[in-house]
Amino acid sequence: MSTLDHNFNDIAARTAKAEAQAPKYPPPFSIRLTFEERARLDADRGRVSLAAHIRERLFGDDAAPRKKPGNSPIKDAEALGRVLGALGGSRLSSNLNQLAKAVNTGSLPVTPETEADLAAACEEVRSLRADLLRALGKAPGASP
Repeated sequence: MSTLDHNFNDIAARTAKAEAQAPKYPPPFSIRLTFEERARLDADRGRVSLAAHIRERLFGDDAAPRKKPGNSPIKDAEALGRVLGALGGSRLSSNLNQLAKAVNTGSLPVTPETEADLAAACEEVRSLRADLLRALGKAPGASP
């Protein structure tokens, strides 16, 4: 098994474990409104989110906030800017799609040079991930 296969399998296993441990929330509630009803709700809510406004109207003072006010997950805007800039300037999704197609068709020879290039690309993705986690206030080695 190559280093690339081993790294992929490790990441896939951690992701599956994190998804299995994710908290379960009740499904969202949907309601159909007329255009006039929706416009009235939008006008009444002001700067409050529509969901928060509806919960406040339904439950009054007993409405529990879904998140703490002012609790933005962004801890490092500069790191987040670097990540977003790098992702915006990259052709990452297109390149990954081309690599997957080449591997599936057998047209990508897996030479030591190819494996080294892929390992370098994985390292760049790890760096982007670490910057993003820092921007969100999480330790880079922590599980998402």
